[in-house]
Amino acid sequence: MRKATKNGKAKRVSGRSLTSRQKRELAALAALPDDQIDTSDIPELPPGAWKNAVRGMFYRPVKQAVSMRLDADVVAWLKKRGKGYQTRVNSILRQTMLADSKRT
Repeated sequence: MRKATKNGKAKRVSGRSLTSRQKRELAALAALPDDQIDTSDIPELPPGAWKNAVRGMFYRPVKQAVSMRLDADVVAWLKKRGKGYQTRVNSILRQTMLADSKRT
């Protein structure tokens, strides 16, 4: 299995290394232009197949611990719903970030 890293490259997370043959095959595939890759065994899905698709359903971003100073009343408001205030902060910030990225 592979996991994306900060630089966009994938890294192996299983204990096994690739053989030199596998590395050569992957390098050869990576060098091919998209129009030269045979995808006949995996035809495109019809547009209706995407009707109920949900973007990011399995997306789990890497979390980073941070320390922030927030106004006491803001923290109280976030905590008044009980457990999970940090998740709520993340959700509020993510919604704002996504809305802002749509505008620009």
